[in-house]
Amino acid sequence: MDRPSQQTPLGKLGPSQGRRVVITGVGMLSCFGIGRQRLWEALCNEECGIDTITHFDPSAYKSQIGAEVNGIDINERVDVKLSKRADRFIQYALYCTDIALEEAGLEITEENCGAVGVLIGSGIGGMETWEEQYKVLLEKGPRRVSPFLVPMLIPDMASGLVSVQVGAKGPNLAVVTACASGTHAIGEAAAIIARGQADAMITGGSETAVTQTAIGGFSSAGAVSFRNDDPKHACRPFDRDRDGFVVGEGCCIVILEEYEFANSRGADIFGEILGFGMSGDAYHITAPCPDGDGAVRAMQAALNDAQLNPEDIDYINAHAPGTPDGDAMEGRAILRMYGAESPPVSSTKANHGHQLGATGATEIIMALTMCEHGYIPPTLNCDNPDEFMTFDIVHGAGRETPINTVMSNSFGFGGHNAVLIARHGDL
Repeated sequence: MDRPSQQTPLGKLGPSQGRRVVITGVGMLSCFGIGRQRLWEALCNEECGIDTITHFDPSAYKSQIGAEVNGIDINERVDVKLSKRADRFIQYALYCTDIALEEAGLEITEENCGAVGVLIGSGIGGMETWEEQYKVLLEKGPRRVSPFLVPMLIPDMASGLVSVQVGAKGPNLAVVTACASGTHAIGEAAAIIARGQADAMITGGSETAVTQTAIGGFSSAGAVSFRNDDPKHACRPFDRDRDGFVVGEGCCIVILEEYEFANSRGADIFGEILGFGMSGDAYHITAPCPDGDGAVRAMQAALNDAQLNPEDIDYINAHAPGTPDGDAMEGRAILRMYGAESPPVSSTKANHGHQLGATGATEIIMALTMCEHGYIPPTLNCDNPDEFMTFDIVHGAGRETPINTVMSNSFGFGGHNAVLIARHGDL
């Protein structure tokens, strides 16, 4: 078997660091609605949230499908005045942060605010605002452009406004690594805690990219599926008939805490971040390195960080968005790591779409939810995997199996590779 060489990671997150990092709260929005449990039910019921786009008239577009978030009353949890000055991706981050802090039972006070930071990723940021205000510029002139354009547009403002809203005065930054943003955000936030720069971090990803410009751009690039007449079967991870990903929307905010900090206040612990790995392909602006070299190095770095061996992983949540090249690359990477004797592998993107900068955060939480229930839902629409993909893809039917330690992969345009390893519960 062609196993990668052992490498020493540049920054230790795992057990050797000495500060354990645990998950105490989750706030989530997806095309299925509000909350982690609603998405979990959709996975178990084999529901697909992909449909014809309703945010705008898609009839002129090559791709007319998406996994939209609809019907959310943001002002249930976000002040009306604030929401009017924030792009939808920021609104979602504010909304989910409120849920996550509530679930964690974490109150940010004058005493602890300096030890609580924010790190939220977004692949695209406020493109919806950009489109609206560019139309204003063309139709009404530059003086009518909103003074809030820039702070509504820039991707770091999800972290910025969450910090302002909740009073978190610790480390405050953002991650923009395309489809790997949510995974990088959680990994870097965990590393900040592990090295003692914060006791808690509000982290994750938020994305609202079902917009005219984004769909037009992805369509022109040939990156998305054009199965407009059959949206429920459009996203086909690892299937030989896959033709592209489907743009999804969503947000997943995760509360990370240093173990003793969480334990001292009696917090319920949902899971623990064990390792984080990353790499760069240095290959192409959008295409992944075909042999999976970058993906393998990121997976191995995460294993090194967690001080685990490949066989210690009980389940892999694959990036697998349903693109011809991306799925093939990841398949080769998994084969290089494991051969045919891999742990169970699945992708959930055929359910919730590719949430871009939010998808990595959503997927690590869904992987841990699989641990919680001892069940892996099937990879939807993976009817005929590529013949060379001889590793263990969970498809056709779900699988009941004990799961403790999971790996979640994310790979983004620009050759950004990020991998998280986590385990469920308080062990």
